[in-house]
Amino acid sequence: MARAKTAYVCRECGAHAVKWQGQCPDCDAWNTLTQTTVSSSPASRQQGPEPAVLESLGEETGLRYPTGFSEFDRVLGGGLVPGSVVLLGGDPGVGKSTLLQQVAAQLPAELQTCYATGEESLHQIAQRSHRLGLDSPSLHLLSDSSLDNILQQAQATEARVLVIDSIQTLSSEDVPSAPGSVSQLRECVSRIVNFAKQKEVSVFLIGHVTKEGAIAGPQHMVDTVLYFETDPGSRYTIVRAVKNRFGASSEMGVFAMLETGFREVKNPSAIFLSREDNSGSGSIITTSWEGSRPLLVEIQALVADANSNYPKRLAQGIDQNRLALLIAVLQRHGGIGLSGEDVFVNVVGGLRIAETSADLPVLLAIVSSFRDRPCREKLVSFGEVGLAGEVRPVRFGSERIQEARKQGFTTAIVPASNVPRKKIKGIEVIAVRKLDDALTEALS
Repeated sequence: MARAKTAYVCRECGAHAVKWQGQCPDCDAWNTLTQTTVSSSPASRQQGPEPAVLESLGEETGLRYPTGFSEFDRVLGGGLVPGSVVLLGGDPGVGKSTLLQQVAAQLPAELQTCYATGEESLHQIAQRSHRLGLDSPSLHLLSDSSLDNILQQAQATEARVLVIDSIQTLSSEDVPSAPGSVSQLRECVSRIVNFAKQKEVSVFLIGHVTKEGAIAGPQHMVDTVLYFETDPGSRYTIVRAVKNRFGASSEMGVFAMLETGFREVKNPSAIFLSREDNSGSGSIITTSWEGSRPLLVEIQALVADANSNYPKRLAQGIDQNRLALLIAVLQRHGGIGLSGEDVFVNVVGGLRIAETSADLPVLLAIVSSFRDRPCREKLVSFGEVGLAGEVRPVRFGSERIQEARKQGFTTAIVPASNVPRKKIKGIEVIAVRKLDDALTEALS
């Protein structure tokens, strides 16, 4: 039998070295190399699983568990997939443990669920359960930081769903480094993924966010990665999927944080519209596409005289470099120069729009503020603006117009290629091909 070998692993980046050094050769961190034991090669390997025929798997391959929140099911791609590993990350105190405890208590009663925590005691979990009004006879609680015992107890209770809070507190006996280190995270996540796939157990992992805003942990090993997005001044929280093997990777769900826990918001467009009308100058409503549904949001712009030789270009909710590009297009093809003006753009509600459909409404809001002229009442607009001043189409144009009509809007300024072939009753659709045409129609 081969002897066990020793190696030195960096606590910061996880790099391996054959001998101890004062400075890590990869990340240049000092005094971060710790000795670890590399498992020896076994004399005989255990026989692994045999391949299965696709037809023998049956129809149960499409089974999904409802979580009790339709918004959370939407983010997961239609529900919780058996054998999947979901990593949920967010800032401290944002409500990760609260949401997953509610989900664990609202799963179907026939599903045995194990909630394991290495950060709280059982009495603390019980206190939160009473505050949230949760009661589930199939929910088992475990307070331990040993991964070996957690997996053993989950198998003993025949759990079909396992919640681990958090992955940074776990430790495996096979790795001598401290909990939260890179080597521990890799080993623990690897074992959890193997356990989930072999036993068909769905696993939720809670992960902390680093200073850079990324989840501390190997995200490439799990099936789904979810981020908590919240604004300190807002009671609403957004759960967004940045990776999902079983659904759309850009899907989002909106929740409201109350004293009794999280409550899902089934009409998110209403919370991003700060008022019923958009009669003020510098304000316009646009339709953003988030995941698999349209979402109405308000975009505000403020143009003011610059107090220095370097005008400010600040944006909240859209790409700041994109804003500078749009201002240049406005000056070249719209005939409006803003070289001596400060320009501020904000997406109401703390939402971030990553697609180019916000180009046209951003420019309309800027011109509305600059001229101090409000846009037309009950107006919605979307469209991409090219460098030549042309208004380009975006995806799902008809669906965006339908959503605007449902919310009571009567006029839509859209790219000509996004005009529906069949007229939509209750809303006037104005087709534009150039930026100056859109400015004329919106501010008339």
